[in-house]
Amino acid sequence: MKPLLAAALMLASLSAFAHEPVYNQESIKVLQEHALTNVPGKKTLMLTVDYAPGQATVPHSHTGTAVAYVLEGAITSRVNDEKAKTYQVGESFYEPAGSRHFESSNASQTKPAKLLVVMVLDDKAEVLTPLKQ
Repeated sequence: MKPLLAAALMLASLSAFAHEPVYNQESIKVLQEHALTNVPGKKTLMLTVDYAPGQATVPHSHTGTAVAYVLEGAITSRVNDEKAKTYQVGESFYEPAGSRHFESSNASQTKPAKLLVVMVLDDKAEVLTPLKQ
């Protein structure tokens, strides 16, 4: 009986961690990148972000403006001082330049999710900068 109880307690303690986000494993694919000839020093970038169940992007900021559209699954996003919101397939959201993106995650622990993101940023800027903890 004691081994069974020990195994049950071990499994219960592991399940407590099951819903913690998994960072830095999302798949980011750049689809297009173009200099904006009518806005010197700026570029536009189109990319997809694929999240497996439970995955998330580290808290970060963007120097550029971003518009995101949910292609698959559901994405939970929290930008600046706003409350976290979950977006479903077909919904989109806007992130102004300089935003602090505290949460961008797959809302599901069992299904994948995918975002299409279009950004306008400085031509030498990184897509995102991790926030200091």
